[in-house]
Amino acid sequence: MKIILIGACGRMGKTVAELAQHRGVEIVCGVDLHPCPMPFPVYTSVAEAPNNADVVVDFSSPSGLQETLSFCTKNRIPLLLAATGYTENDVATIEQSARTIPIFKTGNLSVGVCLLQLLAKKAAFVLRDFDAEIIEKHHNQKKDAPSGTALMLAESVNEGFGNSKREVFGRHGIVGARDKNEIGIHAVRGGTIVGEHEVIFAGEDEVLTLAHSARSRKVFATGALQSAAWLTSQRAGLYNMNHLLEGIFGY
Repeated sequence: MKIILIGACGRMGKTVAELAQHRGVEIVCGVDLHPCPMPFPVYTSVAEAPNNADVVVDFSSPSGLQETLSFCTKNRIPLLLAATGYTENDVATIEQSARTIPIFKTGNLSVGVCLLQLLAKKAAFVLRDFDAEIIEKHHNQKKDAPSGTALMLAESVNEGFGNSKREVFGRHGIVGARDKNEIGIHAVRGGTIVGEHEVIFAGEDEVLTLAHSARSRKVFATGALQSAAWLTSQRAGLYNMNHLLEGIFGY
């Protein structure tokens, strides 16, 4: 498998590159606004990259989305989007491009987090009268809040509740009693926390907590390579981690 790695000089890019080397996966080139020494060429624009890759893996930011989509659709190269912070217009553009090429979009590449989503949805379906709160924790360099994973979890929980809830981001001041139609989402930033997520279901006299903790970025790098390999054999369309579970693990 040959990969073009966007965001190659970031924390996740370097982790993916290192793991790819150990697993015999070829990084054709990297793309980064601030090139760094790597065992493959690194360009400042994906337009400079060769078009002989099997898949493009993007760990950068939404700012380069249009250029990346144009490159991939023009050259019919599958695209894995692992950035977060996309706007509604960005998502609409991604969906449009997915009519031409296979695109895998996710806020978290951990198989464990994907399983957490499924469990949270099932729990919400059973615990209809419980209050649901989501807490996410990340390192102090993370730029967006809440995390893409927290939003994914909130969506899954709300599906379990029959899409009857609204998201509330943090609370401050005299906000009154908690509304039963809320899903609270709270962000913590500090130190070098890789990524921790909790889904709390609080009922009368009992609390159920579902949690996932990533101890290193290798978890996400492994998921990236696994997802990229799977994506290369798919038809045009928009995919996520649930499709990966179905395709690889037969869930």
